[in-house]
Amino acid sequence: MSSLAEEVVDAINEISGVHPGHRAAHAKGTLMTGTFTGAGTDLTTAPHLQGEPVRVTVRFSNGGGDPGIPDYAREGRGMAVKFYAPDGAKTDIVALTLPCFFVRTPEDFLEFTRARKDPERLMPDWLGAHPEALTAIQAALGADPPASYATCAYNSIHSYRWIDAEGGSRFVRYRWEPEAGEQTLSPEDAKARGRDYLQQDLLPRGESAFRLKAIIATEEDAVDDPTVAWPKEREQVEVGRLVVEGPELERERDGDILVFDPTRVIDGIELSDDAILRFRGPAYSVSVERRT
Repeated sequence: MSSLAEEVVDAINEISGVHPGHRAAHAKGTLMTGTFTGAGTDLTTAPHLQGEPVRVTVRFSNGGGDPGIPDYAREGRGMAVKFYAPDGAKTDIVALTLPCFFVRTPEDFLEFTRARKDPERLMPDWLGAHPEALTAIQAALGADPPASYATCAYNSIHSYRWIDAEGGSRFVRYRWEPEAGEQTLSPEDAKARGRDYLQQDLLPRGESAFRLKAIIATEEDAVDDPTVAWPKEREQVEVGRLVVEGPELERERDGDILVFDPTRVIDGIELSDDAILRFRGPAYSVSVERRT
């Protein structure tokens, strides 16, 4: 097991505390069930995108490692989706409300996390050496709280190579767009709704829906650098629709461990060489071992 992965999880725990049974990051979350129907794209042979409805498990979450953090806290939110393909295979998309990530390498992520322990003393020097982190930090700290998990747009951050039936390929990033539109609250209104208002809104909400967009890279785009947000004018193709139907009552009970891993890909999809993406599997393994 990677010692670097253990150091990263330790560093997260030092900021957020150790919370047995919970994930090291995105500790506060809500599991939902749903159905995804692909649009039948010819850009990839991935089976879950070809038009047959498939079952999904969805987890909405807050970014921090403390499961007691209030929902009105200023931070990124997450949406993780596990697809159960017709042939029995599984694949995951893990997405954030941020436009990009903080760092390019696992080593930088460890330094960044350690600097967060003493932000007034350490963070200015670290940011001076890593200006690429500013976009994600400003997005996390500057955005108003969401009105609902169902009214956030979520970005995959990482890039993936899609392979089509003729062997052609292109790199894409994913984006979930809420059919209800993006909606936020003032910090005062969010706080007035209570510490758990996002979960309290989501569980009785009934159906909510998202459109999955594939953003197509050009030769100019940094497909291996998660700190770079691609230009908004990039081609976007709608490749499916997700309907969130209600609470998931079967998973993560009686010792069940559910992992949403962005490196779990399927035929027709390959990983980019993004170092952060490829590090997430080992880091999740450390977190899983500790929460079991």
